[in-house]
Amino acid sequence: MHKILWLVALVVSLAFAGTALAGGADIYKAKCVACHGQKGEGVKGLGPAHKGNKFITEGKPEDIKKVILEGRVGAAKKYKEFPLDMPKSGLSDADAEEVVKFMQGDLQK
Repeated sequence: MHKILWLVALVVSLAFAGTALAGGADIYKAKCVACHGQKGEGVKGLGPAHKGNKFITEGKPEDIKKVILEGRVGAAKKYKEFPLDMPKSGLSDADAEEVVKFMQGDLQK
């Protein structure tokens, strides 16, 4: 019985080896920088700045998360001067929450 428990523990630990939750900064880098810039400064013609943006700095995390998850298209677009819609991110709720924490925290430094 002891050997079976040891074997199960080994299999479980190997299954999770190398899997780490990506932090908000890593997810932002992978999903957001193309339109919003490496430092959240925005990209002309693509997406507004996140750094210093009142929606980000003063907004409710759940509102920001909703935009990340659902995007903004058509009449829902806040920044009409950007021709492209904000697409849905395809992130999980947990990953979107990590991005919001990053955007409201370290990105603003």
